[in-house]
Amino acid sequence: MLPALNLRDSLCYICAMILKNLALAAALLLLAFATATASAQAAKPKLPAKPNAAPSPTAPTTSGNPTAQPAGGADNPAASPATGPEAGQGAGQGAAVPGQGGECQGGPCDATPSHITIATPAPAAAPWPWQDRIAWAAHIILVVLAYVGVMLAIWLLRKIERQSHYAETTAQAAADSAKAALMYAEAQALTQRPWLVVTVEPEPGPHNRFTIVATNRGRSPTRIVTLVDEIATARDEAHLPPSPAFKNEAKPPRAPIILLPGEATGLKTFSRDDVKSVVETAEDLRRVEAWESKIYLFGVVTYIDLRAPAGKEPYETGWCCWYIHGHQKSGMVIAGTPEYNRHT
Repeated sequence: MLPALNLRDSLCYICAMILKNLALAAALLLLAFATATASAQAAKPKLPAKPNAAPSPTAPTTSGNPTAQPAGGADNPAASPATGPEAGQGAGQGAAVPGQGGECQGGPCDATPSHITIATPAPAAAPWPWQDRIAWAAHIILVVLAYVGVMLAIWLLRKIERQSHYAETTAQAAADSAKAALMYAEAQALTQRPWLVVTVEPEPGPHNRFTIVATNRGRSPTRIVTLVDEIATARDEAHLPPSPAFKNEAKPPRAPIILLPGEATGLKTFSRDDVKSVVETAEDLRRVEAWESKIYLFGVVTYIDLRAPAGKEPYETGWCCWYIHGHQKSGMVIAGTPEYNRHT
């Protein structure tokens, strides 16, 4: 069983195996080629030597004795000259007389000289030498090694594919676990961070005074960074600007304000005596008393977590209140659109 490898190590291992098999195959092929060349040179048949001169077509030969000597004449000096009737008969039948036409005296010869053809005999079947046997065995071994190498490569590729699938599954599971851990950490951070909640609290007494209070409802101490507020009149919430518009810029408080969990601080105070500073004419005051026009107080407070690292962006809490002006008593409640009561 092969150890678990990553993709790079597996590819290196496959290349090493293929190079090893190719080197062995090259050595076997070289040995087979050398042995085959030696056997071919050893088994090469030798051609017979060509005769120096062709036999004379006029030499009398017999089919059964190719090496028969001529009976007499000038070609055979050792033969004795024929005399008598035999000499005349032989001269009349087969002897050629120079100076006369035809091969034989007085007409064509009775016997045509035979033509001898020397054919090279077929070489005998060479035996199967041991070099050819080694070459054949080398080819068989090479084919087997190639088949084994291909099957091994396919098996390794399938194993790598399975391991890659397992690695992808493990990585996806790890990513999901990391995401869940991050969400849990963010949820824990949200539960541990400070939260400023703005409410309205009336002050006791006959002055109808109200205080807008910011309370730390979180689990961490906080410090207020900036404060800004504005007063506007409108017929109702729908006639307010879409987003809070402030004439002044946000400024830090005069004294640092640090709130522990559960502590509160006042942001702004408003009473019936402050209505005259908002309206300009008696007609505007009448409209406010008849609820034809409403007074809205809104603002934004920014704060930071004292346990957070430096450079972290501060949080914001928006607030909006509606001052209800009556003939004898007044009131104040939280109002406004979500843009005016935005929390971060």
